[in-house]
Amino acid sequence: MTDQDIEKGKQNAIISYITIFGVIIAYYLNNENDKKSPFASFHIRQSLGLWLSFIVINLSITRNFDVFRLRAAIYVFFFTLIIYGLSNAIGRKYQPIPLLGNLFQKLFSNLGK
Repeated sequence: MTDQDIEKGKQNAIISYITIFGVIIAYYLNNENDKKSPFASFHIRQSLGLWLSFIVINLSITRNFDVFRLRAAIYVFFFTLIIYGLSNAIGRKYQPIPLLGNLFQKLFSNLGK
């Protein structure tokens, strides 16, 4: 991947980590161009996986258990992963998120291609 490809997709990659709506906006911005950015597509898949996992876990696990420490641990875990992904996008790195990043790339492989 060239520096030109990374620079073209950097803005969309950063936008994708800003809430679930940022993923939707970045996806459409990346797809409106004739030539899609593989860098932006990579980070859109990462952030989509993170936000969907956060929503599913938040709705299923934390709603059934009213334990503050469990909720706090889940929020800190996902917030840390989102900051990690965002810092990779800002730093122009093509690196998956720890633990879950490779799974997200496989699950959403058709997204952005």
